[in-house]
Amino acid sequence: MPLRRGRVGRPGLLGTIARTAVVAGTATATSNAVNKRAARRSSEQQAYADQQAYAQQPPPQPAYAPPPPPPQAPPAAPVDVVAKLKELSELHSAGALSDAEFAAAKAQLLG
Repeated sequence: MPLRRGRVGRPGLLGTIARTAVVAGTATATSNAVNKRAARRSSEQQAYADQQAYAQQPPPQPAYAPPPPPPQAPPAAPVDVVAKLKELSELHSAGALSDAEFAAAKAQLLG
């Protein structure tokens, strides 16, 4: 039985297809590895930049509660209407108040 010798010269169709597949697969794997490494570097650089930007921000202003409302003034002392009317009447009788002044003061007092 004679030994078969391989073909000398150009490879056959299957050999060419196999070589092309190996080259394409290697190129794809290399390209993917390079892209992943570049993406990881970019991600790390962005994280570092974000961290630096956050560190340089001024601290937030403390939230202060609004000041309490001012205390209310104590209520005015109740006006003794009867005593005031007597006083106005005495002033009117004494002539210190005219009829118009007495009427205006009385109207103001009675509301």
